[in-house]
Amino acid sequence: MPKASDIKKNAAIEHNGKVLIVRDITRSVPQGRAGGSLYRMRLYDVVTGGKVDETFKAEDMLNFADLSRRPSMFSYIDGEEYVFMDNEDYTPYNLNKESIADEILFIDEETQGISVIIVDDAPVGIALPASVELLITETDPSIKGASASARTKPALLSTGLTIQVPEHISTGDKVKVNTEERKFMGRADSK
Repeated sequence: MPKASDIKKNAAIEHNGKVLIVRDITRSVPQGRAGGSLYRMRLYDVVTGGKVDETFKAEDMLNFADLSRRPSMFSYIDGEEYVFMDNEDYTPYNLNKESIADEILFIDEETQGISVIIVDDAPVGIALPASVELLITETDPSIKGASASARTKPALLSTGLTIQVPEHISTGDKVKVNTEERKFMGRADSK
């Protein structure tokens, strides 16, 4: 049984008789009192899809739920559902747009390394790779010789995500984006 401080994003835990997926974790250290850190977690109920906010002390013991991750690839959009195809046995997994709203911003037809999270034989979410390569569709014109500068400018990516990029990057460039921090990592390797 892991402590609350060991729980990571996209983990599945059992709490109050429910299976919950951890969507976001905020750590806070209370001021003015002795004690450890508090972990505020935004959780989603696997069965109902409802949102639950819980706060745990760092030493609270939690139970992992039984989950599996299947390597998959984005296939197509069907109304309000995104369909992912299992890379091994081609099983389609339908996920509601609302349940993967944060992850959608990093997914296009070419995104590799996606895993569909399955709990009790039902897809409940996706796990993204550490970084993805996306195309810049709109940004201010690049400035020649600005590669030594640390100044940045906003860039709109093909998925609708806006990130800050260095001034020497231009529209049409493919860039690597950190999925956890939503930050520019560098130009994508050209093949």
